[in-house]
Amino acid sequence: MEELKTEIKFSYEDYRNLPESETNIYELIHGEFVMVPSPETYHQEISRNIEYFLWDFVRKNSLGFVYFAPFDVVFSKENVVQPDILYISKERSKIITENNIQGAPDLIIEILSKSTAERDKTLKKTLYAKYGVKEYWIVDPETKTVEVLILQKTGYAIDRIYKKNDTLTTSLLEELKIDLKEVF
Repeated sequence: MEELKTEIKFSYEDYRNLPESETNIYELIHGEFVMVPSPETYHQEISRNIEYFLWDFVRKNSLGFVYFAPFDVVFSKENVVQPDILYISKERSKIITENNIQGAPDLIIEILSKSTAERDKTLKKTLYAKYGVKEYWIVDPETKTVEVLILQKTGYAIDRIYKKNDTLTTSLLEELKIDLKEVF
């Protein structure tokens, strides 16, 4: 008997209907479930530090909203991700719903881990550009760097790569200054 080959794509509805007993975290990329392993301790420390500086700045200046994983960002019915950290400006707050984000945040920050680094630097980078995320930061715990990417017409362009002893700034959030010695 010949095996029937089909191209079945899962949807956001399938994703939302995963059993509650399922303890793994998944993303839905191009209709395929991708498991996201739990981050290591240092990853969590870096995430907490960036979240603190970003949220403190955004809150004090009444600029918008900061969220962190796990929280669904729904780009389409076949593309749902859970970035480590995301920022949405007050002007774009209509994309925030009770259950998720429906559309592209202004800023997404991914902290690399051994199991997700390649996907974050390639597949998700392309996905974020396709759906219009204005700025994408790739944080590398091993090299203690932050690569700030700015969306252009043809995809992302590197704005700057910041090292541990640098102070990160961005045109997206003018006046934000993050001393990376405080992050790493």
